[in-house]
Formats: sequence, C-alpha cells, structure tokens
Amino acid sequence: MFLLVTNNIDLFNREIIGYDVSLQKNAKLVESSFNKLQFSLSNIKIFHTDQGSEFNNNLIYNLLVKNGIQKYYSKPGCPYDNAVAESTYKIFKTEFIKNNKFKNVEQFKLELFDYINWYNNIRIHSKLNYLTPVQYINYYST
Repeated sequence: MFLLVTNNIDLFNREIIGYDVSLQKNAKLVESSFNKLQFSLSNIKIFHTDQGSEFNNNLIYNLLVKNGIQKYYSKPGCPYDNAVAESTYKIFKTEFIKNNKFKNVEQFKLELFDYINWYNNIRIHSKLNYLTPVQYINYYST
C-alpha cells in the first residue's frame, strides 16, 4: 500500500492548513484537501503549485475560479518557485515518514493528524524566528 499526501501550506507562516490522504495522486485528492480547510476558500488569493497534472484540470480550475483564487504555476526547471513547499515535504518525509511503520490507513491518518498538530503548534522553525507557525501568525497579526 502506498499512500499519497497533499498539503496546503500558508507561505506567510509555513503552517500546514489543509491536507488529505489517498491511494491516488489526482485532482480529487487536491480538492479534498481544499475542502478540509478551516476557513473559507475565498480567503485564499493565490494558489501556487508545480506543473503537476493533478493541478491542471477542470475540477481544480473550477474550484479556483468559483472562489476567486488566482493560480500561479512554478516555472519549469525553477525549483526556487516552490522552495517552501519542497522544504516542508522534506521535513515531513524526514520527521514523519522515515523510520515509521504504519499498520493500516487509519493508523497513518491518526498519526498524520498528530504530526501536523505538532508541526503547526509545537515545532519551532528557524525561518520563523524560532517560533511555531501558529505563534508566528499570532505575533504578526496583532
């Protein structure tokens, strides 16, 4: 069994704001992660992504247009456009996936929920002045 995870990352504070798990990497997985956000999609102004085919289809296009979200693609061959996401994925793989064995999908989802809570609320980030993502946004939004 191979599970795929998609994450929505707030570029301001590197917080994982939405995610989902699936056996297939497709537009439904991306749509599902958007639907799990704890706020209205109309609060999102720009959706930045790589050139992946799961993002370039009518389902995602209609979701973005319906909510007034501008789509921005990474330029081909330019990894710097997606540096925050790639860095987050590397951290995720190193801290959560590596050296963990999951008995089933339910255990994976439960532990993923715990990890993301820890990542957002407890894990400090040097790029955020050694604050957690939640502390960072709370500090700078007051």
